[in-house]
Amino acid sequence: MTTTPPTRKEDVKDPLGITGWPQEKGRDGERTPMQWDESVNAGFSKAAPWLPVPPSYKTHNVADESRDPDSVLSFYKKVLKLRHTNKALLDGDYTPLNENDENVLSYLRAYKNQAVLVALNMSAAEQKVSLDLSKRGFSSAKSLIATGKCSATGQVATLEPYGVFIGQLTR
Repeated sequence: MTTTPPTRKEDVKDPLGITGWPQEKGRDGERTPMQWDESVNAGFSKAAPWLPVPPSYKTHNVADESRDPDSVLSFYKKVLKLRHTNKALLDGDYTPLNENDENVLSYLRAYKNQAVLVALNMSAAEQKVSLDLSKRGFSSAKSLIATGKCSATGQVATLEPYGVFIGQLTR
C-alpha cells in the first residue's frame, strides 16, 4: 500500500489536515482502509469506509501479495518466522557494525555459540560493505534470507538498492 493523500479539502477527516490545508494534508493518506483483496472497498467493508480506498487496491492487496513468493508480505513472513526460530535474532546481544555508514545499517546478533549478521541497504544505489568479521572470530556468513542478489562473501556484503541480507555466521 502507498500513501494516498487527499486531493480535496472536503475529503479530509483528520483535524490536522482540516486546519492546515493545503500545506498540511494530515494523516488521512496513511490511514486508508486495509487493502485485503480486489473486491468492493478492497474487501475492507461492505459499507463505504470512512476514508476512501485508493485505486491501487486492484493491484496492491493482501490476496495478491500472499500468492507472490517474492512480495513484500512474503518477505516479512519469512523474516518473522526466522526471528521466532533463531535464538540469536530472538534473544541475542546486539553489536552494531559500520556505525558511520550513512547508507547501510549492519549489525550482529549473538546468542551463546550462534551469531547472525543483518545488513540493510537504505539507499537507491548498490552498496559493498566491509564487515571486518574476522576480527570478531567469524570467517563467513551463510544466507538465511536475502533480497534479490544480496550476498556476503568472505568479509564483504554486497547489497542491491534497498536490499537485505541476513546470514548465519560461521567461525
